[in-house]
Amino acid sequence: MSNDLDTRDDSLENNKLYSRIADLIEHARQKVASVVNLTMVHTYFEIGRMIVEDEQKGKDRAEYGKAVLKELSTRLTGKFGKGFSEQNLRNMRQFFIVYANRDLSIRQTLSSGLESNDNQSSKVKYYDFTLNWSHYLILMRIENNAERNFYEIEATNENWSERHLSRQYHSSLYERLALSLNKEDVLKLANEGHTVVKPEDILKNPLSLEFLGLEEKESYTESDLEHAIISKLQQFLLELGKGFLFEARQKRFTFDDEHYFVDLVFYNRLLQCYVLIDLKIEKLTHQDLGQMQMYVNYYDRVEKREFEKPTIGILLCKKKSNALVELTLPKDAHIYASEYSLYLPDKQLLQQKLTEWLKEFDDLN
Repeated sequence: MSNDLDTRDDSLENNKLYSRIADLIEHARQKVASVVNLTMVHTYFEIGRMIVEDEQKGKDRAEYGKAVLKELSTRLTGKFGKGFSEQNLRNMRQFFIVYANRDLSIRQTLSSGLESNDNQSSKVKYYDFTLNWSHYLILMRIENNAERNFYEIEATNENWSERHLSRQYHSSLYERLALSLNKEDVLKLANEGHTVVKPEDILKNPLSLEFLGLEEKESYTESDLEHAIISKLQQFLLELGKGFLFEARQKRFTFDDEHYFVDLVFYNRLLQCYVLIDLKIEKLTHQDLGQMQMYVNYYDRVEKREFEKPTIGILLCKKKSNALVELTLPKDAHIYASEYSLYLPDKQLLQQKLTEWLKEFDDLN
């Protein structure tokens, strides 16, 4: 019996040792991959710089540029393999053009292996890039500098994959957040990314629910919408934004022998408060607002702890009326109406709305 116990103990210790070593190796591999990726990004930036500088020597740009890139592609591919097609070289050129004049801190000079070999006295400078090349292929095509900075900060801080960055860009996250903020906070988006400090910071107009797979033309009920959200909860949490934790669906509370149900209950750890969401597939009414006010009052008086902030109520509806919300609720109520869309919003239309809104703000001031 003692031998069996000893064998079991040895096996447990071996498993622990194996797990620790495996974790160490996995971490090392991730770190190496990250260093390699960032080194390649800086290398591509420098290749782009060299191509642009060569094009600025005064030759006939159109035909000369094509010939140079074609020859470069052939020779580099022959020596280094894939990754240096004419299109990729054009991407590197565009990468440099977009980011060369950006106000970036310089992190360090290139290591000796990447230093210029033409006996120049100065070393090539390293710009503060933080993402993989696949991310920058998306970012470099965003024309608006403020918008591009916002997505770069968010992708870095939130560790977005290339796929998620693409989805957030095509869902117009920047415009939807900006249209929910005041101008001062809009300006912060480009420099700080999306910060969650006050209740208004979690709002987006509209909330994009295209991932649910519900067609606009088909009839569906609030129960269908709720079920679709629960079945795609991870995507819904990502769309809601930072700090959200799911707590319950159809949360019941009772008083005066009557039962009431909140569609979805979340907790936001950044704001330290409950966030209640009620789903409405029709136009918002003052009865909907009154009901949400009751839900919020209940949570504030029964569920909320002393250290927590006031509960936030969000009515997620097909069509909202800001005037109705303002007339129905007191000014200090933490209750908001937010529209949702079952398809990706029209990015050009949202950009136009944002431009008009910012111009209107400037005219008033």
